[in-house]
Amino acid sequence: MIRSITQQKSEEEIERLVSDLNRIFIVGCGTCTTLTRTGGEPQVIEMKERLSEAGKMITGNTVVPVACDNLSGEIMDEYGSQIDQADAILIMSCAFGVQTIARQLKKMVVPALDTLFIGKETGPGQFNEICIQCGTCIIGETGGICPVTSCHKGLVNGPCGGTNNGKCEIDKNKDCAWTMIYTRLKELDRLDYMRKLQKPRNHLGEPTPGKFEIADG
Repeated sequence: MIRSITQQKSEEEIERLVSDLNRIFIVGCGTCTTLTRTGGEPQVIEMKERLSEAGKMITGNTVVPVACDNLSGEIMDEYGSQIDQADAILIMSCAFGVQTIARQLKKMVVPALDTLFIGKETGPGQFNEICIQCGTCIIGETGGICPVTSCHKGLVNGPCGGTNNGKCEIDKNKDCAWTMIYTRLKELDRLDYMRKLQKPRNHLGEPTPGKFEIADG
């Protein structure tokens, strides 16, 4: 299951962001941040209690099913009077959810979380980055394993000289990405792909701000 991986901002930063705001409505998300325990119901209640103790008036709170879904606007309509009373909306979701809600409501929004990466749950409470959305995907030539996110150095040509017995020199508990790629390609009888020199990685990726349009016809 793919999720936006987030972490809560420090108490100091949140206090700074709401320093001149007295009345706050809090919104959590029922998908990604609930799963990562950064913006689900328990965290929303905890934030409500913390801000109340700091002297803020909480006009209301809710956890929308999917904060980044346009339907979140319709759900928020149910709390119209409570939102109208608030100086701002503190949103405990990924950046996608914050921006979605911001577009739908004429209210100042304050993000309570930092969005780290797009990740996949690989074990109970464990999430690994699987894509940085670089716009220059080469996994068709690496056996479906992304070297940019799987390799600590992000090498598109590897392995480096530090791999040891299939382990990464930076994290000895982590399998070397390029050893995994070699093993996968060997199983697929495609080791010739390893001999192809990839172009230097384009760290700029797609021009920003990103835009994608589907051509007519």
